Amino acid sequence: MVNKSPLDDPENAAHAWARYRRIMRMMMLVTVGTVLVAFALLYKFGGAVSIHLYIAAAVGISFTMLLGGGLMGLMFLSHGTGHDDSVDNQMPASDEIWSPKDKD
Repeated sequence: MVNKSPLDDPENAAHAWARYRRIMRMMMLVTVGTVLVAFALLYKFGGAVSIHLYIAAAVGISFTMLLGGGLMGLMFLSHGTGHDDSVDNQMPASDEIWSPKDKD
């Protein structure tokens, strides 16, 4: 039988997802700030470079920061609500799997 997750309760789920959205909004603001700082540094030290460098820098920084922030936010959501504790892992212990069988 599967244990019930705290995220099954609509009130807990609404609170958890609101917190996740708040984390993602904060990450979006930090990402925009980081991209603007990167643009300023590229302009100051790079001189006359192609617009493609600015586009690649913006996409690369944004993708990396938002993906990392999204995955960390999901980890916080899962751990903070107790969703991790509801998982029932009935796998055998590693010593039961990897121990040599008695060959008589």
